[in-house]
Amino acid sequence: MAEASSDPALRRATKRAVIYLLIVGAALLFAMPFVWLVASSLKPIEQAMSLPPSFVPRAHYASIDGVRLEITRDYLVSGPGFVADVVAGEQLGRRVFVNAEEAAKRGTELRIVHATQPGWWHVSERMEATDKRVPRWDIVEAGVIETKIRPRWENYPAALNRLGGTDRVSFWRFLGNTLLVCVLGVVGTVFSNAIVAYGFARLKWKGRDAFFALTLATMMVPFPVLMVPLYGVFRSLGLIGSLVPLWLPAFFGSAFNIFLMRQFFRSIPEELSEAARIDGCSEWRIFWRIILPLSKPVLITAGVFHFLYAWNDFLGPLLYLTRTEDYTLAIALQSFQSQAGGVQWHYLMAASTVIILPVIVLFFFAQKTFVQGIATTGSKG
Repeated sequence: MAEASSDPALRRATKRAVIYLLIVGAALLFAMPFVWLVASSLKPIEQAMSLPPSFVPRAHYASIDGVRLEITRDYLVSGPGFVADVVAGEQLGRRVFVNAEEAAKRGTELRIVHATQPGWWHVSERMEATDKRVPRWDIVEAGVIETKIRPRWENYPAALNRLGGTDRVSFWRFLGNTLLVCVLGVVGTVFSNAIVAYGFARLKWKGRDAFFALTLATMMVPFPVLMVPLYGVFRSLGLIGSLVPLWLPAFFGSAFNIFLMRQFFRSIPEELSEAARIDGCSEWRIFWRIILPLSKPVLITAGVFHFLYAWNDFLGPLLYLTRTEDYTLAIALQSFQSQAGGVQWHYLMAASTVIILPVIVLFFFAQKTFVQGIATTGSKG
């Protein structure tokens, strides 16, 4: 009997363990791109682009001409030869790598430094991007190269300093523009959608349901369809080249947020509004003093949704902004990627990490209220 009774408990425990393992595995799978982004932001550029890829940022050290230096491992030498300094001829003062035949042919032009073997590393002195000196190099045995784990935290200030490109616009200017658009957009989203949703949820008027259905139908219209008409409207108002087109539409409501708030407002007991009306409260006072304080979860949810949208919006700033000093972070990051001279991938990853972190922090701080707002939307009681 004891064995039979323990089987269901064992099955439940096994099932729970399998579910937890699947959840953890899925979480790790979804987290991997962000983890790889952060890891790449802490590497030097040659490690960020290396094949096969390396996950942990490392620093390599070796002695070149008797001086211990941080080096880059360039490539493996495939055959024997000699490292030599040129002491005569057109290449005077240069260091070269030659095989035995070429060394014998050039004779007194070369001063042999040391011999090399297949499988040795061609290494170069690691230099900062601003250093214009020709890096020193050598070919050394793999066993003499010392490797240490070393995150490159200096990539972050370097990336942010380069974000403005040749226009030298500060990262803080881009951040200020983005926060302005996000905060004004959140204010507009919360209040405009709450007012419209209250009208659909708590007031009875002719054609209410038809207008609500029409409002929901606008969710099927993608932004590219409205892009040209909206651009024409803002151009006629003289607002192209400013941040106004990025936050002003939030003050006119959106179908998704209206639907979200309407469903939440309908879950608030009607008796509260009736009692307030008996006490002589107007509809505006009921909305402001009763409905909104009880609706903080859904208001915060709508605000978080819009903040994330505005923070990550790329098409809007690309369409309306014309001056570098007005750029938001999303378009500044794209501009940084397309700068002349090639993409500095380690700096691009560092800048991307900095831009992503605020929305992750925001979500964690608002997570409880966010989940509550979604979970209680449409419920009764």
